[in-house]
Amino acid sequence: MLAKIRSAAVIGIDAYSVDVEIDLANGLPSFSTVGLPHGAVKEARERVSAALANSGFEFPLKRITANLAPADVPKAGSAFDLPIALGVLTASGQLSIPGLADGFAFGELGLDGSLRPLRGTLSLVSRAKALGARWVLVPIANRAEAALVDGIEVLAAGSLRNIANHFQGRERLSRGSDSPALPDPSQDSTDFAEVRGQVLAKRALEVAAAGGHNLLMVGPPGSGKTMLARRLATILPAMSAAEAIEVTKVHSVAGLYRTEGGLRVRRPFRAPHHTVSDAGMAGGGAHSRPGEVSLAHHGVLFLDELPEFRRNVLDTLRQPLEDGIVTIARAQLTVAYPARIMLIAAMNPCPCGYYGDPTRECQCTALVRRRYRSRVSGPLYDRIDLQCQVPAVSWSDLAGAEPGESSAVMAARVSSARERQRQRLSSHPTATVNAHLSGREVERWCAPDNPGRRLLGLAMTRLGLSARAYARVLKVARTVADLAGDDQVGAGHVAEAVQYRGLDRAIGGLPSSPRAGAGTPPA
Repeated sequence: MLAKIRSAAVIGIDAYSVDVEIDLANGLPSFSTVGLPHGAVKEARERVSAALANSGFEFPLKRITANLAPADVPKAGSAFDLPIALGVLTASGQLSIPGLADGFAFGELGLDGSLRPLRGTLSLVSRAKALGARWVLVPIANRAEAALVDGIEVLAAGSLRNIANHFQGRERLSRGSDSPALPDPSQDSTDFAEVRGQVLAKRALEVAAAGGHNLLMVGPPGSGKTMLARRLATILPAMSAAEAIEVTKVHSVAGLYRTEGGLRVRRPFRAPHHTVSDAGMAGGGAHSRPGEVSLAHHGVLFLDELPEFRRNVLDTLRQPLEDGIVTIARAQLTVAYPARIMLIAAMNPCPCGYYGDPTRECQCTALVRRRYRSRVSGPLYDRIDLQCQVPAVSWSDLAGAEPGESSAVMAARVSSARERQRQRLSSHPTATVNAHLSGREVERWCAPDNPGRRLLGLAMTRLGLSARAYARVLKVARTVADLAGDDQVGAGHVAEAVQYRGLDRAIGGLPSSPRAGAGTPPA
């Protein structure tokens, strides 16, 4: 007796089809699972046998073989519990499922037959729809997530008994909405209007938000670097529907999806602690999962106290910052996670934090400062588009009654600049903001006028910028022009973009003298 149930498994943030074949043969009672099953899949036989018995079914005393095809791809996770159980019931004649070939099933079983929530449900259901399935069976806790996929019937069950009753006509399973509405973004409790002073830093954050650029803020403790970074989310535009689906998939695969919610429409803001491991940052591990850089996909990755992160952890960011993707290569499998992020980093100018502060004396020697700066590699500094000084705020600025410019006003300018970029790059397959432009597109869209070109050449000579830094200056200049509503990149736009590379004067991107570090970065 043979039964086949269609299911799927997740690789990266996408899924692939898996046929669960159950064969019942005469012989000594046994239960074998084949098809390169990992630990949780092998243990399914114990959960399935207990769940069947405790749900009022008979566990067949036969030689049971569960084959997970294709057999040459490793299988992991607990989503195969439900299709294996349904296959056993179907093959033994205890349950008849009409239209079985048109459906997919996913779910982890408890010993009492209850269905527990899964990771990656959105990816699994999306794959089922792509393969022409008419319906899917999912745990009731994953109903809202499964319902995000239009055009497929979602049957959500609380237990194995509920499923049997449904197909026997005794009850109707809960169904998800065919067209779930996008939830409105919640109101932020923070606003740039609360920030006193720091005009240059606010401008740098606005430019970064408008063009999707990476930003490094350098300043003494208490100058407001973290406060500024956390307000960046208030001026970023909401994600498109396609971006929201991608972000929701990543968070679902990582097990961070909230079962009562819909699509994630707010851009992610991730701020890992500096003790994070390289697998925690880039992803991977024994059972591969997205890391912090992928959880920040289409959003912000904020690294506070940048030199305190281990160097090998920071170097895992090189590929994502260039390509927008993380590739985890293993002997049996290669997994790719999306990682199109804005990197916002903050650091002190030295270990004590007061190098360049006009009111506090630095206690660090030149050698200590050099070692501190060298904790971050030059290639990573080179991938940061904007470098901004954040000096200590004076008492007069803190006590001032006038609020700063609000997030709503800044967000309007950012939205306008992004719309200009969207129209300009409408024919581009991947780039949506200036930071994503390739070399050829930089030459096409970011070429400055003659005065701007002469100014840029002078800056390249004086600051010793690399070829990568040259391209990034042009991208930032293009963003500054977009914020101003200008079609041509001019000398003024280039001058502002070069100002954000002023920290390149010295090794590690820090000022070479206290006087240079006390105020605005030199152009």
